[in-house]
Amino acid sequence: MDNNIPSITKPCVLTVGTFDGVHIGHQKILQRVVNEAKKLNLDSAVLTFFPHPRMVLQKEMNIRLINTIGEREKIIKNLGINQLVIYPFSKEFSRLTAQEYIEEILIKKLNVKKIIIGYDHRFGRNRTASITELKEFGKKYHFTVEEISKQDIDEVAVSSTKIRNALKEGNIETANKYLGRPYSLSGVVQQGKGLGKKLGFPTANLAIPESYKLIPKHGVYIVESTLNGKKIFGMTNIGTNPTFNETKENIETYFFDLDEDLYGKTFRIKFLKRIRDEKKFATIEALIKAMETDKLYTQTFIQNLSKV
Repeated sequence: MDNNIPSITKPCVLTVGTFDGVHIGHQKILQRVVNEAKKLNLDSAVLTFFPHPRMVLQKEMNIRLINTIGEREKIIKNLGINQLVIYPFSKEFSRLTAQEYIEEILIKKLNVKKIIIGYDHRFGRNRTASITELKEFGKKYHFTVEEISKQDIDEVAVSSTKIRNALKEGNIETANKYLGRPYSLSGVVQQGKGLGKKLGFPTANLAIPESYKLIPKHGVYIVESTLNGKKIFGMTNIGTNPTFNETKENIETYFFDLDEDLYGKTFRIKFLKRIRDEKKFATIEALIKAMETDKLYTQTFIQNLSKV
């Protein structure tokens, strides 16, 4: 048992889950927790886990997540949740019996008075306990259980999978629709090879520190960012620069109307639209011509955005 888990002193309404993406389905559940907590004059709380259970139990080190743990934390707190507990998922934790999990974590640590959870929620060693047992424990430990319907759970499950698939396919519009916000990547601008500058399109080369963060399909995208409190737009190329026979994946952004040294700065780029696949051009001139076309398309897209 990890004794470093923060205790919640005020009684709470709790939900439990991985919540990767914190998309519109998740937001519906979290809003339910916030509303119920206000109604009962309790704290609203979320118990989530990191690393992802599949990374620990199934050794799926290649799993890619929609959010970094930092992003997940920020989004959940912005939705009005009072207490967010990020439990360090481990094999030891997975071996807790249902009784130990309820008593040691939900009651002693998290001070649960009501739990809002999916109809198919399973917990305890080998996930043997179901919502039926949870309700029994509720009678014993004086907390109530509200069950989230199959319909709502299906919506949550389907959209997480759909978001991952959409990003892998480069379908940014679908991903953004399910997230309720633009998909984003955050990292530090590193020194690249300067290829973009030579082509007349100087780019910021973004390094993503979290290896588990899902990178959208290779291609050219319209993006938005913020610099010194001001919104800026640009084009991001995700790929390997095949025209130059490179092999390393890069995330390079050409920002419009920007003449500033960005090295070492931390940027978050938000993906608005995908323009095209990355491709190998026969000549550098053909590549420059394609980038000029991309730029015109992007500028028209941005102008239309400001009219909406």
